[in-house]
Amino acid sequence: MEGIQSFLVCDLLLFIGISSNHLYQGRGLSAYIPNLSVVVLAYRSATTIPSFVDSLISCLEASEPDWEIVLVGNYFENTGDQTPQVVADLAKQNPRIQAVTRPKEGMMGWDMKSGLDAASGKAIAVIDGDGQMPADDVIRVYQKLQEGHLDLAKTYRVQRGDGAYRKLISTVYNIIFQGLFPGLNSRDINSKPKVMTRSAYSRMDLKSNGWFIDAEIMIQARRMKFKLGEVETVFNSIDSRPSFVKPLSVLEFLANLVWYRVLEFLPKKHP
Repeated sequence: MEGIQSFLVCDLLLFIGISSNHLYQGRGLSAYIPNLSVVVLAYRSATTIPSFVDSLISCLEASEPDWEIVLVGNYFENTGDQTPQVVADLAKQNPRIQAVTRPKEGMMGWDMKSGLDAASGKAIAVIDGDGQMPADDVIRVYQKLQEGHLDLAKTYRVQRGDGAYRKLISTVYNIIFQGLFPGLNSRDINSKPKVMTRSAYSRMDLKSNGWFIDAEIMIQARRMKFKLGEVETVFNSIDSRPSFVKPLSVLEFLANLVWYRVLEFLPKKHP
């Protein structure tokens, strides 16, 4: 009987115009697969995330109306962070928004992985929700992915509003990255949004729970010889909170770069 019910539901969906390639089989009924999932990292962004989501939805509706948004509002307990409640409320207001709100077990990498795992789209974008990266970049990078038949597309920052010190650190970091991992067609390793196909993401095995997650994505893309593309962007300043990247994080980045380069020579022990 359950099989007959699923068959009838699929027929009904097809009748109203939903193509069978938008469906995946779960337990019982079939579920809808959007063309694009956008994972928004919203850590401690309670005051800014509603306006960012509004801007993002406007961009999506204009260019790719077949979308879902995954708001990642993971939190440290007993800190008074209101983000989990804010993103949960946004999800209640729109059935195409889902909220991921879990007590944190790591930093940005852990948040990103929890959002990527919750996304169901044929293509998956990830972007910070603090407003430093314009919402319409998601569409521009997504179009680059589609037009070039790429595995992964991203931005590179031609202007930065976060100060000369951060710009210098980023420049040095990218030079070191290119020296250790030559041949990768990317000018700005940490820039987002990053947009990848479902197939590309399924081939990755991301391990980083910290700030190194962006570099790990690019290292794995290089290893698997992904077809990559980039578009330029402007990186805005942020006044609502201090940077989460502390000086110690720079040393962590450099140590991870060296360690991951060593692992390139140990194929059976890749992270």
